[in-house]
Formats: sequence, structure tokens, C-alpha cells
Amino acid sequence: MTERKRMRLVLEDGAEFTGISFGFNRSISGEVVFNTAMTGYPESLTDPSYKGQILVLTYPLIGNYGVPDEMVEENLFKYFESDRLHISGLIVSDYSNEYSHWNAKRSLGEWLQHHQVPGIHGIDTRHLTKILREKGTMLGKIIQDGEDVELYDPNKDNLVSQVSITRKEVYGNGKYRVLLIDCGVKYNIIRYLMQRDTTVIRVPWDYDFFNEQYDGLFISNGPGDPKQCKDTVRNLTKAFSQDIPIMGICLGNQLMALASGADTYKLKYGHRSHNQPVLQIGTDNAYITSQNHGYAINNNTLSADWKPYFVNLNDQTNEGMIHRSKPFFSTQFHPEASGGPMDTDFLFDRFIDLIDQSKK
Repeated sequence: MTERKRMRLVLEDGAEFTGISFGFNRSISGEVVFNTAMTGYPESLTDPSYKGQILVLTYPLIGNYGVPDEMVEENLFKYFESDRLHISGLIVSDYSNEYSHWNAKRSLGEWLQHHQVPGIHGIDTRHLTKILREKGTMLGKIIQDGEDVELYDPNKDNLVSQVSITRKEVYGNGKYRVLLIDCGVKYNIIRYLMQRDTTVIRVPWDYDFFNEQYDGLFISNGPGDPKQCKDTVRNLTKAFSQDIPIMGICLGNQLMALASGADTYKLKYGHRSHNQPVLQIGTDNAYITSQNHGYAINNNTLSADWKPYFVNLNDQTNEGMIHRSKPFFSTQFHPEASGGPMDTDFLFDRFIDLIDQSKK
């Protein structure tokens, strides 16, 4: 059992918060962001989109249902979104020392310690979140007494290259061949595709895929600034000259925008929760969505060939785009939503329908 030390969270503006360690005792630095979801911490902590970030969970009680078994199904961890923790550190208000759940195998603290990720409880996360909402996402560091680290801005690095696979992998043996560009894909995206009679060909973020045989192209979620992924953008620009159906999620939405000639920008504090309302433009259809991103598309820069597909009902930011004539579309939110709402999983059916139509 790791010693429960006093540790501090220090923000780039000098604000300090002192709490007690329940994870791995080491000092780290990263971008401090908050997530407002009530449940789903095993999925969030393994989401590659959190690479380089210190995650603040606003729900007050964390850890009460422990961490699931690392069961493998279809060559993927069944209860997680990747094969490792991607957060740099975890901040919570009240950590539950007791856990109880039918598939829990260990505590959250033990899991953090195993993966050498620091975690602090006893922090006023309500006050901390108000600071991040007012001032915007900030750099910060978790430090233990006698140690210090320099502030680190993960968005200056190509985080996608750090979380993507390095060689091609294939899943399933279905009717439709979907080529998945892995920019930090969540496992549930692969599961959703396989449930729809597909063979998923997962390739690295910078893979030259034009010699591959595929019926549909899928661009995954991932961490950081989309403008760091120049190779992916260049390949997508080339793919747009074809008529093969394309779908993108989260970072995939932003990369498709850049490839189409549009621009992206950094949000003040991002969207990270399971309760973001979006509206399908041109309809009365509103959906509750799961999201995790810090960048967005500038709708004013979309070319005449594209139009916004969804809009965020909280701040009116872009939540997807769709081509006016070709079978291309994307969403900023996560329709696969492991650990969150499944209101929009029909979009995977739409993607498969487009593939089916294109093969006729």
C-alpha cells in the first residue's frame, strides 16, 4: 500500500490546493481539465483523448464502485477504452476507501498506483472548477513535498503520435471493410463497428492507406491540437477526392475540417461530460451526448461543399459537419458513448447504410 502523503496541485497562476495522495506518489505536470460526469471513471481514465492532462472529476464521491476486471474480448479490454491509463494525474473531492460492484477487481487507488499515476483527494473541486470555468483551462502540476517539476503544455506536442498504434491491426471478419485511422481510438468505437458486420482495419495516424482495400473510412478521436496531425490531414484531403463513405468522431471531426480547408480553435475550457445537449441542424431533434475535447471547428470557415451537422445547445459551437453531396460526415461528440448516453448510436447505422449504398 502506497503511503498516503500530503500533495499539492499548483496552477500556472499560482493558486494552490492541498490534498492527500491515494494514487502513485510522484510529481507530474500537465493541462488541468474537468469532467462533470457522475460515472464512468474507468472509461475516462483510459480514454487516449486525456493524454497529458490532469483530470478533475467534479462529481464529489469517486471510487465507490472500484475498477473492473481486465477481461479481454475480441482482442480488446472489455471494460476499458484502451490498454492503459492516459491521464497524467487525477483530482477528486472525496475518495471512497470502500468499493462494491459485481465486476470490481481492485480499488481505484490500487489501479492508479499500478500504472504510476498520482491521485489526490480532499480537494475543493467545486472551487477549482469555478476557477477553470472563469479563467479557462490552465497548466498545472501535482507535487509532493521536497519535489518540483516544470510546467508542461502537452498541446505543443503531437500527442496523437504517442497514443496511436504503430502497425496495422485487424478486428472482426464482417461484410464491410472499414479502415480506421487510429488517432487515439476508444475501444468502444471498434466494438460498435464490429457489431455492424464489419472488418475493422486499424492503422496508425500517419499511415498511407491508399493501397488498402476498404469500403468506408473512419477517423477516430484523439488528444491535443488537431493542427499537429499534418500527415493525417494531408491523407484526408486526398481521400476527399474519392466517393468512399467517411465518418469522423471528435478529433476526427476537426481533422476532416482542416482537410476540407476550414479552421479550428481552442475552446476556453472544453467539453468533457456525459450530458452535453446538441441539436441536429434543420430538425427539431436534440440529443444528450458524451464529449471530451478542447478544440472546435470554426463554422465560419467551412467551404461551400460542407455545412454544420449538429450544434451545441449550451454555447452554439460546432458539433459536426456533413458534405452537401458526398457521403462524408462527422460528429464532435461520441455516439459510441461507453459510460455515457447512447442517444446517437444510430449514426453508426447511417455510416454503414452509406457504405451499403455505395457498394450497390
